[in-house]
Formats: sequence, structure tokens, C-alpha cells
Amino acid sequence: MGYLNAENITRSFDGVRIIENVSIHLNEGEIVSLLGVSGGGKTTLFNILSGLDTPDNDGKVMLNGKDITGKPGEISYMLQKDLLQPHYTVLDNVALPLIVKNGMKKKDARKKAEGYFASFGLDGAQKKYPHQLSGGMKQRAALLRTYLASEGVALLDEPFSALDTITRSSIHKWYLDIMKEIKLSTLFVTHDIEEAILLSDRIYILSGKPGKISDEIIIDLPKPRPENVTMSEAFLQYKRMIIEKIGQI
Repeated sequence: MGYLNAENITRSFDGVRIIENVSIHLNEGEIVSLLGVSGGGKTTLFNILSGLDTPDNDGKVMLNGKDITGKPGEISYMLQKDLLQPHYTVLDNVALPLIVKNGMKKKDARKKAEGYFASFGLDGAQKKYPHQLSGGMKQRAALLRTYLASEGVALLDEPFSALDTITRSSIHKWYLDIMKEIKLSTLFVTHDIEEAILLSDRIYILSGKPGKISDEIIIDLPKPRPENVTMSEAFLQYKRMIIEKIGQI
């Protein structure tokens, strides 16, 4: 049993089964990726984990022993788009969940949020607006907002896929560093095999139609990740193995 557990999740739409009997777990402080082909049901599963949708059957979502099935707001959910409010400053964007979810006064929420700006590489951006930020900075702000809204667990749905290759490589390194500091338990959707191996402690492969968990892969690479780890033989072996498994789907 992990900190977050999804047990026997099945979901259908208009008579078509999208996912079937999916069971996964996430341990405290762990980063786990959900990897699979497009249309395999990853977003459907995330909607159920976040409480935005409910399973068809008696499947359950448990958080630290508490049944949160169909209860939105218990787990933070960061989508591919940053969804920052264009007319709010970066500081007010980040502080928003503390006000809305936790009922904090704006002054107190701003103070708490600002305390994380240096760690998240956002110092100096407090009074800027989203259109003044680079893509990487927007994703850092969105991740900080997600962290402040979380109860120790976050779902990230391809948060770096819109970034260019150089920015993405840089933010991967930063992401691993900040996760080591804040210890946010994270379930991460990606289509990028290298990204999944680089960031994850474990990888679930969701395959088939309806989608089922076909494999669970433990990534036994040192943390923090060494420089050029993506060129190491161990990394390339994981990549070859995953490509072979996905090729069999």
C-alpha cells in the first residue's frame, strides 16, 4: 500500500470501456510516471484520481488511508497548459490556491507563496505578469501553485511537453532538484520515454484498449542523476526495454 492508491479502476464512456481494472500506487515522496500511447486512458485515470470523475465499478481512490473517490480538491492536478491568469501578477497567481482553498488572507497568502520564489527560480518575477515570462518560467510558476495547493500529492499531465528541447532539458534538472527539496509525491503523465526514465523512481506502462497496466518498471539509477546519465548504458538499457514493451502493445 502506498500513500496514494487507486484500486480496480474501470471507466467507460458511451458504452466504450476506456480503462479496465487499473490499480496503481504512489509512495510518499516518490515520482512515478504513467507512460503509454495516445488514447490509452491516461487522462481518464487522472480525472478519476483527482476526483473530477468517478469509476464505473466499486473501484476506489485512497489517500493516506482516506477514501477520496469522486472528491475533487484532495489532490492537486497540473495540466499541460499553465493556466495562469493573465491579469494577475505571478505572485497573485501562485498565491491564489492558498486564498481559495485554504481561506488565507491575501496578504498572508502572498507572504507564504513568496517564501518559495527563490527555491523555484522565480525570484524577481513576483510583480511580473504571465505574458512577461518564458515558457520555462511559466511552468515553474504553475508547479509552485500546484505544490501550494497540494496535500503532499500532485498529478502532472505532460507539464513540459510544450517546451523546446533546450528549455526542457534545463527544467528537468531543476525539477529533480526541487523535488528533492520539497518531497512532493508526484504521478506524472508523459509520452516521452527518456523523460519518464530520467525523472521517475518507477514507471507504469498503460497499454491496450481498454487501457490496463501491462508493466511496472523500477528505475534503479542513482539520485541525484549524474551528468550525462541519458548517455549511460544503464539508461539506454531501460530505454530499449521500454521501447520493446510499448512495441508489443
